[in-house]
Formats: sequence, C-alpha cells, structure tokens
Amino acid sequence: MKKIIVALLVMVVCVSTTMAQEWQTDIKVAKEIASKENKPIILVFQGSDWCAPCIKLDREIWSTDTFKKYANENYVMLKADFPRRKKNTLSEKQTKSNALLAEKYNKQGFFPFVVVLNSNGKVLGESSYKKTTPENYIKELNAFTK
Repeated sequence: MKKIIVALLVMVVCVSTTMAQEWQTDIKVAKEIASKENKPIILVFQGSDWCAPCIKLDREIWSTDTFKKYANENYVMLKADFPRRKKNTLSEKQTKSNALLAEKYNKQGFFPFVVVLNSNGKVLGESSYKKTTPENYIKELNAFTK
C-alpha cells in the first residue's frame, strides 16, 4: 500500500511540475533565457490581488493547460506584479525592479498590460485582457513575432 501511495505522489508531482508556468521576475534573466532559447518574452503587468481583469486573464489564459504547455515551449514569461494587499507585499528589490519595468514598458499604468518583447527587450507588440480562448490569445501574441 505504501508503494502505491508513493508512486501516486511521484506521478502527481511530475505532472504538476511539467504543467507549471515558469514565470521569471527579472528582466535580465528573461533576456538571457530568450537569447539562449531564441524565444520572445511575454511581459505581463498585473495587480494580482486587486485587478479584476488581471485575475480573469490569469484564470482564463495564463493558468490553462493549453497556454502553459505552449508557453513552456515557445515563450519566456516575465511577470511584473503590483499587489496592494499587505500580505502579498513583494520584496523591496522586486518592487523597485517592477517599477523600473513599468517606467520603460507601461508608462500609462494599464492593468493588465501584456508586452511582447524580443530577446533584446525591443517591443514587438502590446495586448491586454480579452474575452477569448487560450488558442486565440496565442495566435494574437504570435502575430507580433512574425
């Protein structure tokens, strides 16, 4: 019985890690990975604990198995979160890093705001929340990289 439980736990861990979204939080690391793997960067500005469209975008697109699988193979995902609740406060370093990203790529302060970048940080396109399918959202993001 113990062997069966251990085997099931291993399977669950393996499945969850292969489907986990790999979010970067450092633009330098994201650029390095993008250069090495020849992938575009998807930079997402969000307010994870207060912005209703951000939460919908996460639930309807970013968290879907379809998007996660595609993103793991084709994008470098970079998150710039701006939470407001005290319990979700980011480190001072991360807060400053996100603010610098916003100064450069989100001067209007829109949330959610999605910026497609090349490996050098050049803007290829911009998007936001849309009521659509993960497949159609992927098509839109890919159109910026053509």
